[in-house]
Amino acid sequence: MWPRVALVAGLLAGVAAAALVLGGILLFAPDLAPTATPPSTVVPSALASDAPATASAAASESAPAASGNVGGEGGLFHIGEPAPALAVPQVGGGTIDLAVLRGKPVWVTFMGTYCPSCYDEFPLMNRFAAAHEDDDLVVVAIDVSEEEGVVASFAQQLGAIFPMGLDGDGSVAQRWEAVALPVHFWIDRDGIIRDGALGGIGPDIMARGLRAIMPDVTVDS
Repeated sequence: MWPRVALVAGLLAGVAAAALVLGGILLFAPDLAPTATPPSTVVPSALASDAPATASAAASESAPAASGNVGGEGGLFHIGEPAPALAVPQVGGGTIDLAVLRGKPVWVTFMGTYCPSCYDEFPLMNRFAAAHEDDDLVVVAIDVSEEEGVVASFAQQLGAIFPMGLDGDGSVAQRWEAVALPVHFWIDRDGIIRDGALGGIGPDIMARGLRAIMPDVTVDS
């Protein structure tokens, strides 16, 4: 009997010792459990495609407009508004006064002899002035801040057949808000600005302006 008891006691002692060893390992060993990672957020394809589109839309809305209102009411050229006062000395003598021209369609150009576009535009303006002389069209070029002799030489060189005025101190151009030279304004018989354009234009834009102030006249470009 004693041998059996001794065997059982030995087995129990072995189990206890094993338990103590295992407990020590678990107590002092580093935490080997895997670190839990948060689940990744999956953006639905529809929302993912909307994000850059929204950014692009916001960017386009904040971008400045490419150009001013050329052909609409108001805008850069004050279309639909009465033309400002214009009375300046004329090259060669006399005065150019827009008020005296009321009742006639008038094409006013602010320019400078140093402007390359003016060299290209003057022959075309000559052609339109000659073609519509019988329609009471008056074409006027106003030189800004140059001496009369320089302007007279320029007019003779290009064979201008329309009157040229002198805005010696630039005050008239400022009143008209002529933002760049050359700049064109087309005024109807009632003194209302009907169209406008910055310089460097061709016969198509010129014809458009003339049609706006002479709606009953056929204007070919």
